[in-house]
Amino acid sequence: MQVFVVGNISVDETFLIDELPAKGASIHGVKTHQDLGGKGTNQAIILSRCGIKTTLIAAVGNDSQGKWCHEKIASENLALFPSSPRDCRTDTSLVLNCADGDNANITTVTAANVLSLDDINQAMSFSNSGDVVLQQGNFSVEKTAAVFTLARKKGLTTVFNPSPVKRAFAQLLPLTDILVVNQLEVRLLSGENEILPAAKALLNTGVSQVVVTLGAEGALLLNAQGLQRIAAPPVKVADTTGAGDTFLAVMLASTLRGQSPISAKDMRRAAKASAITIGRIGTLSAFPTRQELAELLN
Repeated sequence: MQVFVVGNISVDETFLIDELPAKGASIHGVKTHQDLGGKGTNQAIILSRCGIKTTLIAAVGNDSQGKWCHEKIASENLALFPSSPRDCRTDTSLVLNCADGDNANITTVTAANVLSLDDINQAMSFSNSGDVVLQQGNFSVEKTAAVFTLARKKGLTTVFNPSPVKRAFAQLLPLTDILVVNQLEVRLLSGENEILPAAKALLNTGVSQVVVTLGAEGALLLNAQGLQRIAAPPVKVADTTGAGDTFLAVMLASTLRGQSPISAKDMRRAAKASAITIGRIGTLSAFPTRQELAELLN
């Protein structure tokens, strides 16, 4: 079983601020650190640390930041395709981390946009029926649809985490087997205000399993067998950056290792891993280690 994560790589620059600025405001902040990031990269690294064979399909630019990203990824047991940089700037994420642990992110997609369908098709030529393709919301609707259409033709399972979310992503749900969304995303894609009716509306589009993350309230899973909920473990919040990526990757790794549909057990493991990430400052540096993930998954 192999997972192909088609997404992005970015350099995360984190600033500590008192509160998110209002429109037109100028504020002071403290740059706390620089780390490897990008939702695709985050999820791929955690999947790999869970012992899942993972290929990250993502591009970096031919600048010093691209070289730095390659060096960071080389330290993980993770295949990267394409292996050579593209003629552009490497993507960057500006992370605004509030004193209460909440955050807001601004991410460029220059390198992500340069990644071509030919690049993706070439990387996925090494896939086998039953493998998994995981995408986030960093590509256009058309490009995301093309990747999932290719995956379906190859007999691959499609997993969609539409973040950053676009309303038009709703048209891609018939191409999606597993959908993982937060409270904002489930409402936007469904047009429903209440979480459960919203999740049911998305399930009715043809998605096999809908997972909604609810922050401190845990998560819910909706599929043909019904509804399951899990609570979030208590944690002292240091930084919520990467929490959702941790949850998704560990949940997916757990269900793949068990070779069964997503269960409450898989989500509880994911919530525990996410709590580890939330309790630490940073992105890559905050993720659970291989040892910590092995203990959670065994």
